[in-house]
Amino acid sequence: MAAIETHGLTKRFGDVVAVDDLDLTISEGEIFGFLGPNGAGKSTTINMLLDFIRPTEGSAQVFGIDAQRDPERIRERIGVLPEGYGFDDYLTGREYLEWTIESRDADDDPDEILDMVGIIDDADRKAAGYSKGMQQRLAFGMALVDDPDLLILDEPSTGLDPNGIQQMRSVVRDRADDGTTVFFSSHILSEVEAVCDRVGVMNEGRLTALDTIEGLRENAGGRGTITLECATPPAVDGVGDLDGVAEASVEGARLTAQCTDPAAKVDVVRHVDGQAEIVDILAENTSLEELFNQYTGGGRDGAGETPDESSAPEKASEEASA
Repeated sequence: MAAIETHGLTKRFGDVVAVDDLDLTISEGEIFGFLGPNGAGKSTTINMLLDFIRPTEGSAQVFGIDAQRDPERIRERIGVLPEGYGFDDYLTGREYLEWTIESRDADDDPDEILDMVGIIDDADRKAAGYSKGMQQRLAFGMALVDDPDLLILDEPSTGLDPNGIQQMRSVVRDRADDGTTVFFSSHILSEVEAVCDRVGVMNEGRLTALDTIEGLRENAGGRGTITLECATPPAVDGVGDLDGVAEASVEGARLTAQCTDPAAKVDVVRHVDGQAEIVDILAENTSLEELFNQYTGGGRDGAGETPDESSAPEKASEEASA
């Protein structure tokens, strides 16, 4: 059974089409990256999955349950880290977590979760006084309560320092290894590349690409680069004639080749190794940033943002633990 499945899912706000005919299937246990610029329709899609807003057309199912007909059954099986939540002045981090455990009728150890997300030492401070990164850790911990079958993470790296990002990645991978499905919505490209099995790219409400990162590179015709540092200046003759090599150049003792076929990098090394001593090799694939620009036309940087992209997360913060 698919964890998430949508058919023709569409949402309009007046003349603005926020999500346009979305067909998407996400397998159980998959870490799925939902990538796109601001205003692409990512949060709109999440809010339809959670039944915070209703689609104009089409359908959405979570674990085979219709998201509009029986949303309560869905919410019993998911944990949500929304974008744009807030914490009140009078509750500590521990109290927020204990409230979440009680409201879900779960038996989690609050200290275990607080330690897992890295805020055990600040658990008895008022959450409203936390830094943005600490609030993000707390909200992530609340999403983990009751070991949900599906984690929906909307811009989960917001405010986190590198240690916090690494910690979140580790928890996400561990949960996925135990069978949890993770729906990871972000515009931070490195985060998507670091943790996700597959990626869907949204742009102006439409799904423009759906594949693994390597699959996206291959389909986009992206080039890879290999740079060879040699003990003496190598000859470039013949490198550009190798199959899969678009161009090659030499600067001092460094040879750089642009490859349209990843396998050509090995041929470049073999060819140069017969001419000069290679002391270092640097290979790079097409960056996710380049792929992002290809599939979204550079993004729209928030232009044309739909009403719910900024307002709906406030409702999500109120109902995420329902």
